[in-house]
Order: sequence, then C-alpha cells, then structure tokens
Amino acid sequence: MEQAEFLEQKVFNDLKNLNDGFDKSGNLHFNEWDFAIVLDRCEYFGISIYEIQAWLDGALHDTAIHEKFRKKATDSSWYKKALMTFSTRQKGLTFTASYKVSPKLLARQDKTT
Repeated sequence: MEQAEFLEQKVFNDLKNLNDGFDKSGNLHFNEWDFAIVLDRCEYFGISIYEIQAWLDGALHDTAIHEKFRKKATDSSWYKKALMTFSTRQKGLTFTASYKVSPKLLARQDKTT
C-alpha cells in the first residue's frame, strides 16, 4: 500500500476536502473540526506530521512546524496545540499538513488486505 492510498482510506475517509483549486490538487484542506479528526487519526496510527499550514480565503495565513515546538513529528502534543492556537486566533481557516506514514505501518497494512 502506498502512503497516499493509506491516508485516503484510513485518515481522510468521510471528511470533506475544501481545496477547490486554490492550492495544489494533492493538498487536502479541511475545516478545523474535520482537521481535528485527521489529527486524532494520525495520533492513533502514529503518523508523522511535519508541518501544518493554515489558510484563509484561499491564501496561506500561517504555518507551524514540529521543530519550532521542539517535538518529534509523531508527538501529538505539538500539532494539537498548533490547531488550537490557529483556531483561537482566526476563525474560518482551512488546514493542510505534510504527513509521513512509516514503511512499517504500510507493510503491516499490506499484510492485512
């Protein structure tokens, strides 16, 4: 199983992609409620999140990177704090992130399918 397929099936399923062409087609954007679900699912699977981008009205508003929080990319405390900070500062944001699914997790999924 490839990373994109895993994310689509296990992390992004049943969530609405709000990217209507304002960003690269491969970048899925979610409102804060759906993105919180994405973060919960990433935490469950141990998926790394390296960067979160907050967008407002189709333009990049702000970014958060795990290194600035001095946390590992798999540490959910940094990305949940980043979402809370973005959401309290500005309403109406959409969110996207850069993810990495470990090869070990992908291999495990191949065995179960």
